[in-house]
Amino acid sequence: MDKQQDSYMTEETLIEVVENQIADGEPKKVKETLMRLVMTGTPRDEAIQMMACALAIEVFDVMKNGCSFNEIRYGQHLNALPNMDWMED
Repeated sequence: MDKQQDSYMTEETLIEVVENQIADGEPKKVKETLMRLVMTGTPRDEAIQMMACALAIEVFDVMKNGCSFNEIRYGQHLNALPNMDWMED
């Protein structure tokens, strides 16, 4: 991965995208996941970081393989939170 691609994968950028998804209400699963995590005791900032990890997998796949963003898989990863076993795949 070159430096230009690497700059798009910063944690700050991923968190900003998640925050934008929440504000836009799209995909709906993002806001639902945040509400679920916060209601079960996860601090908001920690929940956003976990969600950014789920997003990172999809962004990496798009960049590495040139495929389309897989919103279904992204939703599955969001559903699994706070469990992040999928990070080991």
